[in-house]
Amino acid sequence: MFMLKIRLQRVGKRNDAKFRLVVIEHTGKPKSGSLETLGFYDPKTDERGFNAEKIKYWISKGAKASDTVHNMLIKNQIISGKKIAVHKIKKEKKK
Repeated sequence: MFMLKIRLQRVGKRNDAKFRLVVIEHTGKPKSGSLETLGFYDPKTDERGFNAEKIKYWISKGAKASDTVHNMLIKNQIISGKKIAVHKIKKEKKK
C-alpha cells in the first residue's frame, strides 16, 4: 500500500510559474505521472480553480494534502480546519 498526496506540480515556462493540483504517490518525483489533476493555481494573477468534488473524494480515500495545499483548500472553503504554519523558522544565532 502506498500513501497518496495532494500537492502542487509546477508547469509553465521559466519565470512564469503555474501550478497544477495533482494526486500523486508521496515518494514519487514531482514531475512523475500523477493519478489525477484536481485543479490549477496561477500565482501571478492569483487565479485558481479547484474541483471540490474530486478533492473531497481523494481525501475520503486517504490522500493527505501538503501543507500549502491544505491552507489553500481552507482559504477556498473546500475543507474546514486550522491553517498550518508553512513559513520557515529561522534558527537563533549562537552567542
